[in-house]
Amino acid sequence: MKKEDLRIVFLGTPDFAVESLDLLVKNGFNIVGVVTATDKPAGRGHKMLPSAVKQYAVEHGLHLLQPEKLKDETFVNELRSLNADLFIVIAFRMLPEVVWQMPRLGTFNLHASLLPKYRGAAPINWAVINGEKETGVTTFFLKHEIDTGDVIQQQSITIGDDENVGSVHDRLMHLGAQLTLDTVNAIVDGTVKSMPQSMFSAIEPTPAPKIFRDTCHIDLTRSASEVHNLVRGLSPYPGAWIDIMLADGSTVTAKIFETRITPSPAPAPQQGKVYARDGHLFLGASDLAVEILSLQPAGKRRMAADEFLRGTRL
Repeated sequence: MKKEDLRIVFLGTPDFAVESLDLLVKNGFNIVGVVTATDKPAGRGHKMLPSAVKQYAVEHGLHLLQPEKLKDETFVNELRSLNADLFIVIAFRMLPEVVWQMPRLGTFNLHASLLPKYRGAAPINWAVINGEKETGVTTFFLKHEIDTGDVIQQQSITIGDDENVGSVHDRLMHLGAQLTLDTVNAIVDGTVKSMPQSMFSAIEPTPAPKIFRDTCHIDLTRSASEVHNLVRGLSPYPGAWIDIMLADGSTVTAKIFETRITPSPAPAPQQGKVYARDGHLFLGASDLAVEILSLQPAGKRRMAADEFLRGTRL
């Protein structure tokens, strides 16, 4: 089969998906349809904003579908009329069987972890939060249970000790785009092979559930490494947070974006607290102190810790 004859429908929403879509377009693949989320209200004016994938599709004249419900008969019929050979899903919602079983060559997903590790909505965050030294991207064919389909290809990267989730996300975005292209090329060449995840017997499946506000709260009964990993696993978005007690007895909620582990424990009275010493701001973890390097108090901009201390009394 020539790549120009392969009819592809691409399903995705954020920037992470755009990188793969762009690489497919630049390599001459026939994208006959793009499915993305409906426009969402954002900002103070609640202006309706399109997804990153929609913006790309419009700019490049690609056929666009934005269904509210994926089982809607009108949408399913329109999707079927595109007569696609292959569906590619990247950072989209869970598909009903009537959709993912439609193309003759199947539907594959790009997932930002080394499956079966970190199945779920937030694999990059949880890999960093849990202090993993390695992560990667996986392409796999969809099946009923989420993120459990047969693995096609994988690529891995190392995670730096102080690297945050934003940096890991961007590296995986580029790596994933290349893996998506390699997977499609293998399908075109007829050389694609897949392996059930049950064959990865040495790897324990781990969950990567959606991140909620409570997930982001910094718990100072944890170790310094756990606190540091939580901060970098949520930076720059959505941000780990903690309440800071001020001198007047009030508190301010602040998002913490950068930290470093010190070699010394927090003074006994300061363990479990946010405190200042010698012009520096610290989190008193259960073993060592964790220095705060940058933060964003509620209602203010992001700033360095020393700037925060110049205008605030703890």
